Amino acid sequence: MAGYPELVTIPFNNTCVREFFVLLGPQSPNTFGPGYWAIIQGNSVILHGEEDKPALPEGKLPEWLIPNEEPLLIGLWKGRPLRVFSIDSGCGVVPPFVTETLNAPEQLIDDATLSISGLAKQILHWERQSRYCPHCGGATVRSHSGWSKLCTLCQVKFFPCLHPCAIVLVRRENEVLLARKAEWPAGRYSLVAGFLDFGESLEECAAREVREETGIEITDVSYVGSQNWPFPSQLMAGFVAQYAGGEIVVDHNELEDARWFPIDALPVLPPKRSIARRIIDRYCR
Repeated sequence: MAGYPELVTIPFNNTCVREFFVLLGPQSPNTFGPGYWAIIQGNSVILHGEEDKPALPEGKLPEWLIPNEEPLLIGLWKGRPLRVFSIDSGCGVVPPFVTETLNAPEQLIDDATLSISGLAKQILHWERQSRYCPHCGGATVRSHSGWSKLCTLCQVKFFPCLHPCAIVLVRRENEVLLARKAEWPAGRYSLVAGFLDFGESLEECAAREVREETGIEITDVSYVGSQNWPFPSQLMAGFVAQYAGGEIVVDHNELEDARWFPIDALPVLPPKRSIARRIIDRYCR
């Protein structure tokens, strides 16, 4: 558990914005004065780039950036209202505004701005996905219990859906097991990961994913930390484990490649904003 205090500070976790941000409930009256904007465009955020470091826009927006629907007040950023909305992917961005991709190969914005943008993206995703009741299909309204929704027909209350995933570093003496998906940038490898299944603990999920995707059996699965991952709404639970047996057999429906790498000759790795990279950096010293 020694790695947990460091891992919890990964971008997209609330610890990265706690100094600047106070989350408000969705029923908070939208009567605050001018403030900041988190404007989401697909997997990107639109920032004001006139200064050295792009930042959340504030105050009056230009006409081309006016939203089609009322922005959603989600909290206070640096003591002032923070409202979020999304714009169409085809909308061109005009200087001094710039577009920053939240899951870019290299992070170009500070952790706090990245994390609050990820939170805004996740909340907007929840708003879109929860317009209708999953039980009866009726229209929903925001309830008074945090960010939950209430069905206007059957009165069922439901809460934001966060999808748990296990992600695991497997060690074998001075080697680690890394895997690669075809859509990743050339040469990049990362950790095996996958979604929790019915009836599983997270440790069981980690073992099953490694077995299914690489043919490797693992043991001594130990939790080391977690990361909120707003693409669109996952919770990544990180583990380290020891090799227990088997030879690599790649499931090509999931992976392009998997192999053992010496810890002193690792390939291209994921960005430092990810829990995968943080685990590799910490446990491959």
